[in-house]
Amino acid sequence: MKTQCDILRTQVLVIGGGVTGAGIMRDLALRGMHCVLVEKRDVNAGASGGNHGLLHSGARYVLSDPMAAAECREEGDLLKRLAPQCIEDTGGLFVAMPGDDESYAADFPNLCAKAGIAAKSMAPSEALTLESALSGELVAAFHVPDASIDPFRLSLEMIAHARELTGCNLLRGMCVINFEIFDGRIVRAHCLEAKTGRKLIIEPEQVVNVAGAWSGKVAALAGAHIPVLYSSGTLLVTSERIARRVINRLRPPADGDILVPGGTVSILGTTSVRIADPDMCRPSAAEVDLNIEQGASMIPALRSIRYIRAYSGVRPLLMANTGAGDDRAQSRGFALFNHEAEGLTNFLTVTGGKLTTFRLMAEKAADLVARRLGVGAPCLTRSVPLPEIGGCEWTGPGRSPRAWLARKEEDGPLLCECEMVSAHTVDELTKDCHVDAEDLGISALGVRSRIGKGSCQGAFCGLRVTAHLYDTGKCASRRGLLSMRDFFANRFKGQRPILWGAQMRQYELAEALHCGLISLEMLPSHKPDEVR
Repeated sequence: MKTQCDILRTQVLVIGGGVTGAGIMRDLALRGMHCVLVEKRDVNAGASGGNHGLLHSGARYVLSDPMAAAECREEGDLLKRLAPQCIEDTGGLFVAMPGDDESYAADFPNLCAKAGIAAKSMAPSEALTLESALSGELVAAFHVPDASIDPFRLSLEMIAHARELTGCNLLRGMCVINFEIFDGRIVRAHCLEAKTGRKLIIEPEQVVNVAGAWSGKVAALAGAHIPVLYSSGTLLVTSERIARRVINRLRPPADGDILVPGGTVSILGTTSVRIADPDMCRPSAAEVDLNIEQGASMIPALRSIRYIRAYSGVRPLLMANTGAGDDRAQSRGFALFNHEAEGLTNFLTVTGGKLTTFRLMAEKAADLVARRLGVGAPCLTRSVPLPEIGGCEWTGPGRSPRAWLARKEEDGPLLCECEMVSAHTVDELTKDCHVDAEDLGISALGVRSRIGKGSCQGAFCGLRVTAHLYDTGKCASRRGLLSMRDFFANRFKGQRPILWGAQMRQYELAEALHCGLISLEMLPSHKPDEVR
């Protein structure tokens, strides 16, 4: 295999750096295969990074999609056993409020039992004892085995493990723009690195399209069709953690009916809005208001708590119908397309599904790839634990403060005070965060750590970390400043729909620093490699 030229050869080209793409990469590597993972932005840039971080027990789907419910139950149990470092096993509550459908609450335990999900009924007073933030008006409650999961650590560790096993490559910021097809086979994938203009040709034996909401666009490059629609969902991040457990509304899935603990914060969501193009996905003020209105009826504190950010993700849903009804009626299942009826023999697409069922999706895709390549090794991701790999643990809330307290004498200054990320931690990240890039910028570090995740949303730490990268020689050209500008732009996008109260004041301070003081918006984008 060549690695240092403009032609790269590999057994399998995987397109899409979400959790399923990372899972396919690791599954293939455990079978002894080499693959190249191409991602047009960065790890978990799509739906895998734009969700609640909820490891479903399956209870949410027992009425609308029993098959998906059973898959979630089985896969959730496997992940709790094989990747415990990525999971907080919180448990979950489903609670009904006055006016909710009584028949749904009555049927809920039987529907859970049919899917193999343990649902324990409890008195409202007992639920209030467990979670004091709940409304005192709740009328029914069940305990289920929901949990929260860190999807970033999960993807980063799977990619790192695949790299250790067979030297697999991750190419970030690289987009497939064209396929060369000969005699029913994709013989070449033409790729473009948007920021540098660098072109690359990849010659694969098999191509796996797992680009999530963009899978239809990738398939079209090969002349294939994927019946997928785009459902955008907006979520909100609170400034503090409200509940210890996952809280679900005991009703058919709707807006603002899930609150998930995410370390030191809680995440409220989500909406479901049909959009025409996944690139149009962004949070809106109307969706923020809807989430708060619905969520506050079961947790009153959601009306007055400070929100530090909103974000959106796009669900790639298999198109069962094209009507204008609620997209929550569409299946949460997944599908594997082998594209053989379209005359392609080394191309497949896997799409749909959920974060909780990514491993099963990866297994089915890797099985087909292995059969086509004549590889007899079985899937091992059902039995081999995901190893903890250094450099991937910094996405977890509380990891940086614990490290700083343990060695603060030699850890240097805190560059991110909200999440207590020290200069030493940033140095470790740049050395061991599994990023192949020159002029490593803060945007990549933000994906791999808690930098910018706190109340200031990068207002101070963005400047400090970028200055530290220049001071220590990690950045040399204008590319570091452009990365900082991209990082701030992404943070601003998530704050605009929640600008009131304390977060409005925080936002205006950040704007004064970044625009009024250093005129970052005036930074020219041309000649990014220029050194001054």
